[in-house]
Amino acid sequence: MDPVIVAGAGPVGLSLAVALTRHGVPCIVLDETDGRDEVRPARTAVLRPDTAAFLARLGCAETLGAEGTRWAAWRTVQRRRLLDRVAFAATGAVAVRTEEGDGTPYGAKPGDDGAHAPLSPIHVPQHALARALRTVLDHEPLAEVVTDSRVIELIQDHHGVGVHTRGPNGTWWRGSYLIGCDGPRSAVRKLLDIRFPGRTAVERHAVAALRTELPWPGEAVLHRAPPRRGAAATGRTGVWGGTTGEVTARPLPDGVWRLDWLLPPGRDLVTPDALVARIRDTLAGWTEPGTGTGGARTGAGYEGGDPAGGNGGADSAGGSPVPPYELLDTGVHTVHHRLARRWRSGRAFLAGDAAHLLGALGTQGLDEGLRDAENLAWKLGIAWHHGASDTLLDSYQTERRSAVAARLRAADQALPLLRDGGARGRLRGVVTAAGRGRMTLLTDGHLGRGPLGAAPAYHRSPLAPATVPAGAVRVDTEPGGPVEDVTVTAPDGSAVRLRERLGRGLLVVLVAPGTGVWDRRHWMSAGLMPQLTDAVAALPLPAEILVAEHYPGAAAHTVLLIRPDGHLVTALAGVRPEELRACAEALLGSGARGGANAPSDSGAGAPSGSGVEALSDSGMTGEPSGSGMTPVSGSDVAAWAAGADSGAGAGVDTEADAGPGTAGPAGGERLTGDVGADVPEGRGAGRRGTRDDGALGGADDGFDSGFDDGRG
Repeated sequence: MDPVIVAGAGPVGLSLAVALTRHGVPCIVLDETDGRDEVRPARTAVLRPDTAAFLARLGCAETLGAEGTRWAAWRTVQRRRLLDRVAFAATGAVAVRTEEGDGTPYGAKPGDDGAHAPLSPIHVPQHALARALRTVLDHEPLAEVVTDSRVIELIQDHHGVGVHTRGPNGTWWRGSYLIGCDGPRSAVRKLLDIRFPGRTAVERHAVAALRTELPWPGEAVLHRAPPRRGAAATGRTGVWGGTTGEVTARPLPDGVWRLDWLLPPGRDLVTPDALVARIRDTLAGWTEPGTGTGGARTGAGYEGGDPAGGNGGADSAGGSPVPPYELLDTGVHTVHHRLARRWRSGRAFLAGDAAHLLGALGTQGLDEGLRDAENLAWKLGIAWHHGASDTLLDSYQTERRSAVAARLRAADQALPLLRDGGARGRLRGVVTAAGRGRMTLLTDGHLGRGPLGAAPAYHRSPLAPATVPAGAVRVDTEPGGPVEDVTVTAPDGSAVRLRERLGRGLLVVLVAPGTGVWDRRHWMSAGLMPQLTDAVAALPLPAEILVAEHYPGAAAHTVLLIRPDGHLVTALAGVRPEELRACAEALLGSGARGGANAPSDSGAGAPSGSGVEALSDSGMTGEPSGSGMTPVSGSDVAAWAAGADSGAGAGVDTEADAGPGTAGPAGGERLTGDVGADVPEGRGAGRRGTRDDGALGGADDGFDSGFDDGRG
């Protein structure tokens, strides 16, 4: 069978390729760049525990440890007052609420001792992730990365996908499936004629990466309405920031910090001088006594130096000390909220920024892209090896698009409450009624909790059993939810974390208190284990048996069935072979809630029953410039700013068209030839994807705030 083609070599595309190879699926990664990732210290990602564990399983654990950092704590500050401090432990997090609340640890249930609180996020530069994933792929015999290859045309038939790339050789590639991970201006999405409606420039942030010392070593801070000093506090027109503001500071290794300033609405230029002034103003405010951020930083080492050179010195207006700093990188980060109408079209899929854009209120687009990759990889692994029903393939769009749509709706509803200064009364009526405050809601987004940031649950998955299995019992994790990362005993007798075993097939976990005191050779042949071993051997998918001393809410002898991406299928009271098998078959699409389609290799047409056409279009033209950062430089600032915020779409170049009427590439062959020349006929001409000769049309870029959940 032909390999899977992945278009795009960012962290999402590379991680998807690695994950596919772990399922024994060969893949080709088409990278339109030269393969050298630009080093941008200001372009970083905050990984939640589930996505960090996913990357660690792919071989990035060393990079996450060496070039990423876990925060010691998270501070939430309003003006000069510390509101919250979440202190992260080495193996979990216990929060100390300094205002409001009933003393229950943040993110924990009443009576919880914090033992199961989540880990700190990992803050890591994106170029470090991409480099680590490329290194893994370089040593993977099932994968090939092809640089300088830009997708310009695609066709698909009942047996596969043909992709034409523009580059040194103008090559056709033949694949069994195609995944477009090629970013906000996705060529794959345009060629599939999939609309990408949503909202442009929801938020803008000025970003700086600098090396300095701040009052809270190793702790991150969210500071709203911080103290102002110097020119940036004058409130003059044309000086960004005004009289209110928000800034976050997140540490990286080697004394480096990433600072993000929320910019006011509009498109005022962020000049290098204004950004340097804001850096000095912020650092001076944080080092002044009584800021509420952890104390003053005054004395030796904070005087002298050239302001333009970033060497510290006294603030020009108030004489406040500015700590020494080394400016490493700057940029402007524009947040767009967009959601592709469809994530599957026949044998082609979208993932990452090609399928969705988000990032306001602390949410992380890369997190969702990595979840796309993990969700899709195991399903394509089944499809490649065994064939797949439409129910299985459609479930990727249904599950992931619904999860991202819910995230976008939550942010869309919170934005006017958190950003509109005139909505405070309305905010108190809505948020306080739910027992939450503004700052708690923002903290949730940054720490990956609540509707803005928590790992998704697929409670209404089409892969769920059509009926509740007999013998199903309740545990603290609902079916479809992400499982807790408890300690388990692997088949070789070693004690590991549950997340470390994901991605290898199904997991069957037996909860057996007291097992740890016995040698494995005794308990493997005792009690329920022989019966469970026989039941797992009869499953239609590969599965591994693990044993846990405990699982939250589970009684002894509970059996958990877990998907390869870490979501619970069901919890059963004891070993029930028929129910286990029925649930495993539901994951293949037969006997599932979404229907009982027989395995099919057709892959033709759009997903059936997806029900995702609820977004409206208002005829806006142009396409977002993406979620990447535009560097700030001293030269041609006006031209840079216009490009950073431009709504013009780059489109797909059409100069290298293969010519009208040409057939697809031969099945399983890589064909080369002169641009515009005929290519050999394939297994079937299929349908040619529509082309885009520039900016997207108005219907593609509509503005709508009512993101649907994909459930129809």
